[in-house]
Amino acid sequence: MKILVFAPHNDDEVLGVGGAISKYTKEGHLVTVCEVTSGPKYKMMQQEAIKAHKMLGVENSIFLNLPVAELADYSKTELNAKVGEVVQRIKPEIVYMPFIWDMHLDHRYVTEAVLVAIRPLPECTVKKAYMYETLSETGWNIPYGDHSFSPTSWVDIEETIEDKINAMRCYQSQIKDYPHPRSIEGIKSMAAYRGSTIGVKYAESFMLVREIN
Repeated sequence: MKILVFAPHNDDEVLGVGGAISKYTKEGHLVTVCEVTSGPKYKMMQQEAIKAHKMLGVENSIFLNLPVAELADYSKTELNAKVGEVVQRIKPEIVYMPFIWDMHLDHRYVTEAVLVAIRPLPECTVKKAYMYETLSETGWNIPYGDHSFSPTSWVDIEETIEDKINAMRCYQSQIKDYPHPRSIEGIKSMAAYRGSTIGVKYAESFMLVREIN
């Protein structure tokens, strides 16, 4: 099975889907991560990303190198085309994207582009699509109405939580001190909280966008 994870920024994929990615790869599935934007220190962060992806068993890392924090001003047509090309090339069966109401606008525009790319047309290979939560982005937005992240799907990551943590340690430029949510303690606490809601030690939670059986 082919899984495609879209990350607006370096480290979003580990924060939101790291445990699930490791679980997928250990089961023999092929995972591709597409990182959409890059900042001034992109070479260093891409090296960190490649190390993190190797830790998780990611098959393929794609870097689109679009301008970080500037997707609101970037051509939507071009963004849709670039994201669509990745989907057409990988032909995934499962796709993960950030929560559309995250505080960072880059997240919103990436998800909108992904939704265009995976429209359920006859040639579309995607059978399941999920939105993931990103620490310090999902939880920091104004939580009202449809802007609240309400999980509908969970992945038990008790056996892969340490893979997620070790992958995040590869992003030395992004790790913060506790009680920042992007600290090692913050990441583990969120996984423990999500796990407690379904009766396991650690979990990642998602919102189902579409499922075709």
